[in-house]
Amino acid sequence: MHGTAMSGWLLMALCAVTGAYCLLRTRSETGEGRRTARAEALMGFGMAAMAVPAAVVTPPAWGWVVYAALFGAASLRALWFSRHSSHHLHHLVGSSAMVYMALVMAPGGGGAHGGHGAHAGHGVAASAGGIPVLTGLLLAYYAVYVLRSGARLIPVSATAGSGGGERAGDGWGAWPELALACRLTMGIAMFAMLLTL
Repeated sequence: MHGTAMSGWLLMALCAVTGAYCLLRTRSETGEGRRTARAEALMGFGMAAMAVPAAVVTPPAWGWVVYAALFGAASLRALWFSRHSSHHLHHLVGSSAMVYMALVMAPGGGGAHGGHGAHAGHGVAASAGGIPVLTGLLLAYYAVYVLRSGARLIPVSATAGSGGGERAGDGWGAWPELALACRLTMGIAMFAMLLTL
């Protein structure tokens, strides 16, 4: 994400498409699946907004407070719903990571040097880094998550292909391998965003 704005645009597009698919999934899911799809859509759109190249749109100083408040509320929601599903613990980590990045990227938040510099995402200069130990732990978490999600995607594709093309329901939301691919995509995007800190 350092250098040209192209990587920022690509990351933004990837996250926006992922968020749109997750939003589409909310129509075909019910109960816990719908809550999960909503949380993933919020994460996808939030990541897309954070990835917009700063050379194009410089967010106002209060924008980072909005990000932090929005994902702080999402963290509390994920904590509440983690009683029913352990997958919400992943949403808790993701939402908390978004709060952390918003605080680091905010002007005067320890990450920005008064401007947005030359990197493709908003705010953080290469020497900033936030809290190195926390950034490192989040990077390790997402590296493991991406590898694990990628490994889980392979057997699902093989199983889905051998089932005669039948799906549990109608529409795009009934394809479990697409939901896994979206989670993998957001994990990779989060890893890339954390690398810019």
